[in-house]
Amino acid sequence: MESYDVVIVGAGPAGIFTALELKETAPSLTVLLVDAGPGIDRRACPSRQTGRCVHCKPCNIMSGWAGAGAFSDGKLSLSEEVGGNIIEYMSREKARELIHYADAVYTRFGAPEQVHGLNDKKVEEIDYECSRHNIHLIHCPVRHMGTEYSFETLRNMYQWLQQQEGFTFRELTHADSLVVENGRVTGVRLTGRGGETETVAAGAVVAAPGRGGAAWLSGVAKENGLDTRNNEVDIGVRVEVPNAVMDHLTQYLYEAKMVYYSDTFENKVRTFCMNPGGIVSEEHYDGGIAVVNGHSYAEKERRTGNTNFAMLVSSRFTEPFDRPIEYGKYIAQLGNMLTGGGIMVQRLGDLLQGRRTDTDRLNRSTTIPTLKTAVPGDLSFVLPHRHLTSIIEALRAFDHVAPGMYSKNTLLYGVEVKFYSSKIEVDERFMTRLPGLYAIGDGAGITRGLMQASVTGVAVARDIAKGTR
Repeated sequence: MESYDVVIVGAGPAGIFTALELKETAPSLTVLLVDAGPGIDRRACPSRQTGRCVHCKPCNIMSGWAGAGAFSDGKLSLSEEVGGNIIEYMSREKARELIHYADAVYTRFGAPEQVHGLNDKKVEEIDYECSRHNIHLIHCPVRHMGTEYSFETLRNMYQWLQQQEGFTFRELTHADSLVVENGRVTGVRLTGRGGETETVAAGAVVAAPGRGGAAWLSGVAKENGLDTRNNEVDIGVRVEVPNAVMDHLTQYLYEAKMVYYSDTFENKVRTFCMNPGGIVSEEHYDGGIAVVNGHSYAEKERRTGNTNFAMLVSSRFTEPFDRPIEYGKYIAQLGNMLTGGGIMVQRLGDLLQGRRTDTDRLNRSTTIPTLKTAVPGDLSFVLPHRHLTSIIEALRAFDHVAPGMYSKNTLLYGVEVKFYSSKIEVDERFMTRLPGLYAIGDGAGITRGLMQASVTGVAVARDIAKGTR
């Protein structure tokens, strides 16, 4: 049986930063990092060239080195208020210190130097205008890597780690279950690319599976009697408008993170993942579920004429509900059912008039869709009334600060779902109740973005290294 000091499950930002920090602070430790997808040099999404998903198994967008971050817009949110819940586990000062540290690591490996959202005067003016219309603008500086630099930065991390003695990365390897002896985790059972199974011993196991592996981690928690808490369920649409509607916000903020509480239901509606000059995209989860997303490039010549962003309605359910992932998938499946398996698009004007967008109406839209494979349809057959009403009311409110957003030609793509697993109960070290098992990142329900996921990896690595001194 092979043995390692640390086994990390999941090669997304949380897992990568665990490995990076371990090799910086405790280079003598042996580290195995496994992921169900391929290494970064073997990752390529055919839909980026063909415009059509060919259903790779595993999905090259969701799985592999760097996880979904490899093909994401690469926005690093430099505020402890955005992208997760790390201030539940550490002081605000500590969170800021770790964000600053992780940000420096990203720039060291190739992230661009520019940070958006630091023009205090303009940001204050935008904030003032938002507050006039009951909109909360979240102040958050953003370092935008862009899809191309995000890939290269994470690839540089891969190449550096491959040069470190005692580090091993296994691609196309699935973690099946934990080995528990005398009440402590002592290893992991793995299935390799050829279907071969093996057990590896570990001094510590770091579960960092990302959103694509959230269901796996929930299963591990249930199997081992670990406590979980329901997270919010975020369901909504991706909005696409001409750049002219959003440029006066994005040129200073890059991403305008706005929150509005809807008039009818007082649901929290938030903008998320804003992509100026970007492209609406499609991604697939295990089980064949297609959901909408978006990204943009840093290079100006690759910009489009549109800006896209998610508009999500947050709901927190109480007992007896304990299946947030299944609920989100169910809503996404409704949309897929009506489109034959793809993403739906509807003009806001058609939605308000209670009619389906068809090909002719879409062709008359002055907002040209960037997701060419999207199928015209009617989102009122997909999204719950509560969600759809809240989104419409938020769009009407946001139109006050971004005139043109509440236009008949605004495009709404569905469904956008953020699969936040039930939050695994961990202590301030991100250790579960099962000694030897840490749980971090998006898949653990603790973070919701690149930066905070990276921070949890740094924190766990330092804790492991401290225990070996």
